[in-house]
Amino acid sequence: MSLEKCDIGVVGMAVMGQNLALNIESKGYKVAVYNRDHDKTKKFIEERASNKNILGTYTYEELAKSLNRPRKIMLMVKAGKPVDDVIEQLLPNLEKGDIIIDGGNSHYKDTNRRFKYLQDKGIRFLGTGISGGEYGALHGPSIMPGGDKSAYEEMKDIFEAIAAKTEDGPCVAYLGPSSSGHYVKMVHNGIEYAIMELISEAYDIMRKVFRLSADEMHEIFKKWNDEHKSYLMEITYKILEWKDEETGKPLVDVILDSAQQKGTGKWSVQDALDLNISIPTINAAVNARTLSAIKHERLEIGNIFDTPVNNSLNNDFINSVRDALYIATVIAYAEGMKLLQVASSEYGYGLDLSEVARIWEDGCIIRSALLKPIQKSFKSKPNLVNLIISEEFRKDFENRIPKLREVVSEIKKIGIPIPAFASALDYFDGLRSKELPANLIQAQRDFFGAHTYQRKDKEGIFHTEWQDIHNI
Repeated sequence: MSLEKCDIGVVGMAVMGQNLALNIESKGYKVAVYNRDHDKTKKFIEERASNKNILGTYTYEELAKSLNRPRKIMLMVKAGKPVDDVIEQLLPNLEKGDIIIDGGNSHYKDTNRRFKYLQDKGIRFLGTGISGGEYGALHGPSIMPGGDKSAYEEMKDIFEAIAAKTEDGPCVAYLGPSSSGHYVKMVHNGIEYAIMELISEAYDIMRKVFRLSADEMHEIFKKWNDEHKSYLMEITYKILEWKDEETGKPLVDVILDSAQQKGTGKWSVQDALDLNISIPTINAAVNARTLSAIKHERLEIGNIFDTPVNNSLNNDFINSVRDALYIATVIAYAEGMKLLQVASSEYGYGLDLSEVARIWEDGCIIRSALLKPIQKSFKSKPNLVNLIISEEFRKDFENRIPKLREVVSEIKKIGIPIPAFASALDYFDGLRSKELPANLIQAQRDFFGAHTYQRKDKEGIFHTEWQDIHNI
């Protein structure tokens, strides 16, 4: 359908870009689309976008001319150099005040650079995290915009129209300046990594220790989801009942145990290290994916050190796994929120963590019933030192940490790797420890490197001459 002027342009016609364009159009907006592969644009216009208020364009000049001013153009292209390339090709066709929205999983440092670069040229920029996968893009994602505040106000009506909805409103909010939106999306994905790994470890326990079938585990996860009301738990039980058309076996049983990753989880861990923030459960999840990828090495070593799993546990233990999964998931959220809290202060984002939890309540991959009490926790105490001491979760920790401890203890005896469960417990135990052995570490550092130390009993920085280096 030919249109004179459109409300917004979408660049990138992979599935996410197509679905987002269709979502926007369904809310009454006119959309112009562009893809570097013109055949893909043409096919989209002729098929999925047929008889809709969506205009196919085939040059950046044509795209720019088709848009109302100020122009609003959303990029749904692969992170990294492709984003920079599209921006450079767009710029000659834009005017001061126009808006570019990067809706991909860009690294926040790239977003900072692009924000400043475009600001100097008079172009307004929004780094916008979008979560919900293909379904969410079409029916309502969680949207995490950050950058130019005036650009957000221009985009607000569109964002709120296409976002997922809860009783608290649309799952979108202006998060803060510069790269705040992409940073929040990065941490969202770090939490996602952790929860996926925890669920997978629970699955591994049930299949290896209790020899449960995929159908049996389907029923268990379905029951557990009645409590969690978690998207990741929901898709888990649906996956477990899916049968492979070729073999008739559960599809999950014929999928290779080698997990891939795009980088957002790793970026979360890297930045946490730079900020001196401990996120061990998220880190364990990233490491677990890395380990899974070396299948050939695991096969060789497993042939040498293979240890049969002897089940001495009764079926009641599965309930302990349920409680362990619940509280370890809370810990994963706690790690992510702590990272956001520190990053917000360090980078000047001014994040409202209650609002972050609110826009995650629906549409995004980590949505679950847990986000309501998380929202409440940070609403009542914006400077809450850590989610694990929130009033909303105090009793959960008292009641379920013993179950997590039981699961880690018993499964470690058997020899099944549970890095995320173990790391979550270590995180809790570390935070509750009034005394850690770091005093000895600091003494060692001072001994071999004169790195100095502080004392408990008086102020100051101290060094001890532990040895006479001239007589060694």
